[in-house]
Amino acid sequence: MALIVQKYGGTSVGNIDRIRNVAKRITRYYDQGNSLVVVLSAMSGVTDRLIDMASQITKEPNKREMDVLLATGEQTTVSLMAITLTSMGYPAESMLGYQVCVRTSGAYGRARILDIGKDRLQQLLDQKKIVIVAGFQGEDQGGNITTLGRGGSDTSAVAIAAGLNADVCEIFTDVDGVYTADPNVCKKARKIDRISYDEMLNMSSLGAKVLQIRSVEFAKKYQVPVHVRSSFNEEQGTMVVNEEKDMERVVVSSVTHNKNEARITLSRVPDVPGVAAKVLRAMANAGIIVDMIIQNTRKGNMTDITFTVSKTDYEKALEIESKVGEEIGAELVAGDSNISKVSVIGVGMRSHSGVASTMFDALAKENINIMMISTSEIRISCVIEEKYTELAVRTLHNVFDLDKE
Repeated sequence: MALIVQKYGGTSVGNIDRIRNVAKRITRYYDQGNSLVVVLSAMSGVTDRLIDMASQITKEPNKREMDVLLATGEQTTVSLMAITLTSMGYPAESMLGYQVCVRTSGAYGRARILDIGKDRLQQLLDQKKIVIVAGFQGEDQGGNITTLGRGGSDTSAVAIAAGLNADVCEIFTDVDGVYTADPNVCKKARKIDRISYDEMLNMSSLGAKVLQIRSVEFAKKYQVPVHVRSSFNEEQGTMVVNEEKDMERVVVSSVTHNKNEARITLSRVPDVPGVAAKVLRAMANAGIIVDMIIQNTRKGNMTDITFTVSKTDYEKALEIESKVGEEIGAELVAGDSNISKVSVIGVGMRSHSGVASTMFDALAKENINIMMISTSEIRISCVIEEKYTELAVRTLHNVFDLDKE
């Protein structure tokens, strides 16, 4: 019938009863004649417990050994699933990342997939076996176990689907699709039936936690249709696909928010070539990702440089930039961690004017001040005070009529 890659998250396989329920779902697909590769995450809470155990030994555990430790979470899940399926009379075989030949870079804890060896997988599929693969992990060129970072099982699944040229990659999670906003924040949020890769990429990068951003990048690059759906019901979810003509009828398709934001400002910096490069190079050298960047020119050949980082990197970034500020003669280096980023996204924005003004007017009417603005052809992002996040999301969801079909 079809070659399907499925991925089940930690909540979906959080205990033995849930593993049995997922196994029953898998068998229904198999009984329909489909070929199946099933990618699993660790059981919910397991990864955190493993990290906690290591932290009880030392504050800075060896990164290589941490990857060896964390990979055991997925190993447990895939073996339990294979045991469950075989006990039900189905031909299942579990495989770890290195056995599938998931080749990665050597960056422990945040490795990137370089290649997928499909021969072993295809051999098992030809034998009509259900292949259960440990997500989140791979092997570097030196034969060391590596992990892909949080949400890495999504990336594993889409990469395997791309390598096998699968008909679809189904991402089963604890939500039943992609919504126009976070339903926990906006009660009027509506499930989206179809969304483009570009829209999903922006949603993932701007705070939506439905899909890991690298998995969407893989899907777009290799044209893998991705179906996001719930493992707790049989309803259709959201298809993430190539941009379609009718998508442009919707100007704005979603509103996202991200509270994991902080900003740093270097005030009255000499406005000369190389200064901005020095400020941002310090972040790159420390492995800190910079998001929004604004530079404001002042009188007297001076300028202000403001940028945002994740809240988890804030203290480290502020410490580094305080030293950089002294070196380049900044008058003041200050930070603010009480901010959030709210964004509107939609491929239809390419051919419609007035989206920005509508967004800014709506926020102004609620007395929400905009601190920073960033735009692309399909999104507009604003940094605001964190306490106004939920109000901003509901306001924008309403003004762009996202509760309507």
